Amino acid sequence: MEKDERLMDTITSLAKRRGFVFPGSEIYGGLAGTWDYGPYGVDLKRNVKNLWWKMFVDDRDDIYGVDSAILMNAKVWEASGHTGAGFTDPVVECTKCRHRFRSDQLKDAKKCPDCGEALGAERRFNLMFETKVGAEGAQTSYLRPETAQGIFVNFKNVVDSLHPSMPFGIAQIGKAFRNEIAPRDFVFRAREFEQMEIEYFIREADWEWHFDYWQKELRRFIEAVGIAPTKVHEVEVPTSDRAHYSKRTVDFEFDFPFGRKELYGLAYRTDFDLRNHAHHSGASLVYPDEKTGEPFIPHVIEPSLGVDRTILAILCSAYREDTLGGEKRAYLALDPKIGPVKAAVFPLLKH
Repeated sequence: MEKDERLMDTITSLAKRRGFVFPGSEIYGGLAGTWDYGPYGVDLKRNVKNLWWKMFVDDRDDIYGVDSAILMNAKVWEASGHTGAGFTDPVVECTKCRHRFRSDQLKDAKKCPDCGEALGAERRFNLMFETKVGAEGAQTSYLRPETAQGIFVNFKNVVDSLHPSMPFGIAQIGKAFRNEIAPRDFVFRAREFEQMEIEYFIREADWEWHFDYWQKELRRFIEAVGIAPTKVHEVEVPTSDRAHYSKRTVDFEFDFPFGRKELYGLAYRTDFDLRNHAHHSGASLVYPDEKTGEPFIPHVIEPSLGVDRTILAILCSAYREDTLGGEKRAYLALDPKIGPVKAAVFPLLKH
């Protein structure tokens, strides 16, 4: 598809003008990679999250909700692999202007795209925000880079308190944080974002059936939320590009004005997370199967959806231009289920 930077600028401007999304800390010059949702944006975002929750939690009896802490014990991220090389980006810095770039996204990894001077040596950059918890002898912690681990560390709590039958899922909507080297493309890649995720626990032998099922469910949500299906493409991610925990991943990509990029991800995470957390914590994370009497560590199918990318895909899908009374106008044809305004009465004004 062809990129349309004009359209992206128009949608960004419209979102601000109509009270959907504002640049973060704007009166102080802003802060790269941060965005504030305005009155209409808040309502749109809430409606999207409510629709997702209704479809995948309220309307089902096999998925349970949690709301885990943003700050977690640092050992969680050691067990998940986030403190290692698996969660770093390659970064280079210009020797003159000092601008930094991801080297894997440059056409020429030796030449600065901004000033043309030479780039320095590549180094690895961990994406997690580090912080300290407590006063004296402060303990190192991190702002969570994903919501999934909050689900995995609560697996035992949910099993012990509710005794769910296999298969079952745990769902969560929450904030995550990544110290992106070069945040860009409006709310598509930001340093603070929100996720809607499900970890669906299954028997290993059934993973292919459940993977196909959740692939269809993601298509159903895309249609329900008002994203143009013709702009969505399902891509089988090759082994070399998959996350370290995944045995199969399908990316749902969307035709954004700045190019075709990932919208959602569907991954078969095997038993990687539960097995690693059991090993590092010493806790038993087996599922006590009351039917067969054989305890086992479940495998996991993960449909992962970004709230902010959903909002952007909705705005791009709903954007319209027409002419009224000889004047060109732009408007959003939002699906009534998620629109921030259901009905309105306006005075008749020429302007």
